[in-house]
Amino acid sequence: YIIYGDIRYTVRLLMRRSISPIAPLRPLLAKLESQKSEMVRMLRALVEHESPSDDKACCDRLAEKLAAEFSKIGGHARLHMVKKAGNHLQVDFAGASGKPVLVVGHFDTVYDLGTLKTMPFRESRERICGPGVLDMKGGIVQIYFALAALYSENKTLPRPITVVLVSDEETGSQTSRVVTERLAKKSSAALVCEPAAGQAGALKTARKGVGDYLVQVRGVASHAGLDFEKGQSAVLELARQIETIVGFTNLRSGLTVNPGVIRGGTRSNVVAAEAEAEIDVRVGSREDLRRIAKLFKGLRPKNRRCSLTVSGGINRPPMERNAGTAELFAKAQTVAKELGFALKEKGVGGGSDGNFTSALVPTLDGLGAVGDGAHAEHEFIFVDQLAKRAALLAGLMQAI
Repeated sequence: YIIYGDIRYTVRLLMRRSISPIAPLRPLLAKLESQKSEMVRMLRALVEHESPSDDKACCDRLAEKLAAEFSKIGGHARLHMVKKAGNHLQVDFAGASGKPVLVVGHFDTVYDLGTLKTMPFRESRERICGPGVLDMKGGIVQIYFALAALYSENKTLPRPITVVLVSDEETGSQTSRVVTERLAKKSSAALVCEPAAGQAGALKTARKGVGDYLVQVRGVASHAGLDFEKGQSAVLELARQIETIVGFTNLRSGLTVNPGVIRGGTRSNVVAAEAEAEIDVRVGSREDLRRIAKLFKGLRPKNRRCSLTVSGGINRPPMERNAGTAELFAKAQTVAKELGFALKEKGVGGGSDGNFTSALVPTLDGLGAVGDGAHAEHEFIFVDQLAKRAALLAGLMQAI
């Protein structure tokens, strides 16, 4: 029995299907350890193929490159063509029986084209540094080698596996969400290979929902010296609205509201006619998702001679820890124990495509590379974790 709070499960771990052999985990790990140099070479090639989210040509070329690589190890690759972002990659691997397991990731990065000149791929005894090495090209390497190891052992898999790698996760998954959700609906579970939580390699069993709101105010312009009383300041109205908006925060429930960008006015001697604020929202539960939408909808001008427009909303629902996620994590713990290490879990504030899949199927996140500094100049992964995490993913694919 696995016990978590008031929830008790009977978990059937590492089910041995007679129709398809299960690869022993310790030999599988040893095989992956022997391939470390190959894993690093592939990682270097991916990192040095820059793929900013907003550069369609770069992302399209990387999608084609990944399609060719996954095809070499038995996958059937398909590109989902889109106009407003890079094309998305789906790779299907045949299995013995059952609904597929969906393995989720992305190949776009937050770094502008040319970042390699100041932030090159660097390898030391313990670490590999470079743009996107942690988020999440290291995870792609682990997916590739996990599947290659399983497929080479048996020339088939215990169950079908579908890999989806998208090009716009870092910018909100606006074109890929429909692809990811369609595949999730056909799957039994989703394994998300975003970076692990922290340098200890914890898996992510909960994520906050993420939203963006834009609050725009229109006032009346006037000369600040000659006709001050004729003006109606949009900046002042926005400041008063922000005081109300920051009050929406509820740290106890995990709801946070951050006015991160503010713009307004034209000159200091002009009463501002326009002002706006970009506001980041994080919610821990679907209840708070509904609550925050109602609160923003209910905003009204403090100064009736100003007008107020509110747009935006939650673009990623919260990934809440539920029974399905807990069962997947318990299986991952058992796999890790068999491989010789321990796993912990953590809830995080950032979003991923796991937020989408968790609303549809049991989802476990943070199965990617272990390191630190995502989106920062010091972004790195631990070299010795590549094989271990690939083996963990392979074992979990078999255990579901």
